[in-house]
Amino acid sequence: MAAPSAGRSGGGGGGAGWWGALLLAAVALGPAQAVSEPLTVPFDVRPGGVVHAFSQHAGPGDRFTCTFTYASQGGTNEEWQMSVGTSEDSQHFTCTIWRPQGKSYLYFTQFKAEVQGAEIEYAMAYAQAAFGRESDIPLKSEEFDVSKTTVTHRPGTFKAELSKLVIVAKATHSEL
Repeated sequence: MAAPSAGRSGGGGGGAGWWGALLLAAVALGPAQAVSEPLTVPFDVRPGGVVHAFSQHAGPGDRFTCTFTYASQGGTNEEWQMSVGTSEDSQHFTCTIWRPQGKSYLYFTQFKAEVQGAEIEYAMAYAQAAFGRESDIPLKSEEFDVSKTTVTHRPGTFKAELSKLVIVAKATHSEL
């Protein structure tokens, strides 16, 4: 897995892309750390320029949290999905946020995906999610930033197109 600043390479699309990311994580983790069944929850991305947020928890005792915060303009509500899952040993956490119909027609003025309980090892943002015969189209690296716990738009260079975010993170160890 790549470091947050260098870990920006693409994966597959829609639900299949999420499973592709999980498969990559499972292969990287080895057979002793297989990926558990993810939880996928639909939610509406609402235009209007107001900041909205959607969160999901995963892992034993809801150890991990993924939160998608955004503001968008244009059109009407779009149905999106968030999938969260953990490796069987609960040391890795995945969060994928995407529009199942592929390309979003909303104009995103800002976005941030944040993980709690883990540090990002891999992250990628896409202008278009794979759907039908269409492929994933990643954002250019100058359009977004990846830190230890967030993936955010980069003001001034983000071109307002977003259809998918993929994050793979490693559990942080809490002090006793």
